[in-house]
Parts: sequence; structure tokens; C-alpha cells
Amino acid sequence: MRLSLSSRRTRTLATASATAALVATAGFAGSPAVAADSGVARYVALGDSYASAAGVPDQVDTACTRSSRNYPSLVSAALAPAAVRDVTCGGATTVHLTTSQNASAPPQYDALSADTDLVTLTIGGNDVGFADIIVRCVALGLLNPSGSPCRTTYTWTGTDTLARTIDNAAPKIAAAVDGIRARAPQARILVTGYPAIMPDDGTNCPSVVSIAKKDAPWLRDIHKRLNSVIAKQAADRGATYVDTYTKSVGHDICKPSGTRWMEPLIASGAAPFHPNATGERAMADAVLASVD
Repeated sequence: MRLSLSSRRTRTLATASATAALVATAGFAGSPAVAADSGVARYVALGDSYASAAGVPDQVDTACTRSSRNYPSLVSAALAPAAVRDVTCGGATTVHLTTSQNASAPPQYDALSADTDLVTLTIGGNDVGFADIIVRCVALGLLNPSGSPCRTTYTWTGTDTLARTIDNAAPKIAAAVDGIRARAPQARILVTGYPAIMPDDGTNCPSVVSIAKKDAPWLRDIHKRLNSVIAKQAADRGATYVDTYTKSVGHDICKPSGTRWMEPLIASGAAPFHPNATGERAMADAVLASVD
């Protein structure tokens, strides 16, 4: 099944709005009709703020920064499965697949069942300290805008400790996929990467965000390294890796409003350094292109 989001939505118009409402409840509920050819009966969405769409209106679960326009809701509206559970939650790490994240967010794996037949997973960014990396690099870029102050703090020992942290996350990603497989053995598992934050050509945009000039290409490579680790672990375990990076090139935080899919530090329509509604739609299209 490789139709665009718009064509899928046309085919499932009778059930799309009802399905989107089901996603917002974050609980399984039946739909009276399943879209012809969707082939999906029970869909579960797992993951972090890139999947929950932090800051994108409308936020239907403030504790988990979950939006009614996150990519799982768009995927669900297109596929119109009989039942949906979206338990994506901002700040989630792989630990929160098996343990509660907050009072209203039990272990994400609890959403899975033996009859789940489609699972999407977006995880790993918080395991490597995404928020801390951004805070550090933005702050240090103010002090040395032409240099590589952030990279220096991660590499002063002669080893790139951030690259090592990403490599060390590989077993966590592998375990995440294995955990899904154990609880939903019949499910198609789609594991997404992360879309481009900084320009793919390695440039920076100091008027938008204070990422230092020589830190920008290093951060781009670090980002790609994380995506590569996620892709390998997914493939090694029979899951499908969904590339959300390639088509997001040219839509990074340095681009103007209306072109960018990611919001900069001074954000409008999403949390800083997160996908906006257009970015979430692009992620949904990438997921839908992988469903067959």
C-alpha cells in the first residue's frame, strides 16, 4: 500500500474523522467500519515527543504533549483501523516502554496485544540526551559562534563521547523492537528515524539559533549516526525502518516559516527543535509509504 496521505484520506472519508477521535483518546475503541484494503485492524503508536507532536495544536494530552495532529493520528485517519491506541509521550525513553512515565502514562508496552497488527515506534533521541545536547550547544554557541565549542566538550578526551553514547544506545533500540515482537508477534513494526533539524549541507543560521559554525556539521553527522543506529537495529530484527530524514532536507529550522518542518528555538506551532504540523504530516506520509 503506497498511496499518498491525501489519496488514502479520500478513500476512507466515511471513517477518517471518527478514527482521528479514537486516536486522541489513547485507548482501544472499535470503529463501525474498516477502510477497504487498509489491512490494519489494530494499530498501536509508541514513542517520544517527535511522535506525540509536542506543542502542535491541539494538545489532547498535556502530560504527554500529545497532539490531535501527530503523525499517528494522520496514519490512523488514512488507514482507518478498527481500533487504535496512541500512547506516544513527550520525554519518553526506551525505559518508558516497560515502566510508567507519569501518573497518566503507564508502560507503553501495555498498549500492545497479541492481535495488534501494526506498530509504529519513534524512540532513541531521549536515550542519548537530545534535550541536553541542544541546551549545551545553543549556550556554548553564544560564547564562540565561529568555532566548535560544543563538539570540543564532547571530544576533549580524544574520544567523541556523544558518538559513543549513540552507539551504546543500539542494544536499547534492539530490545525495544524485541519487546514489541514478544507482545505483538503478528504485528508489522515500523521504526522511524528523526527528520533533519539543522541544514544537511552543514551550515548554520546564527540569526535563528546560536549553534556555532563548526558545530553545525558535527551535529548533522551525530544526527545521521543516530538514525543509522536505529535503522540497523530495526533491520536486524525484521522491522521496517522508516526514513523521515531524506525528504525533510531543505525543511530544517534555518528555513523560513512556511518552508520549515522543524521549529527553531523561538518556535511557532510546535515545541522548539520539534516537527510542526507540516513536519508531522511528512512523517505520516513516510510511514504510510512503508505500509504494505
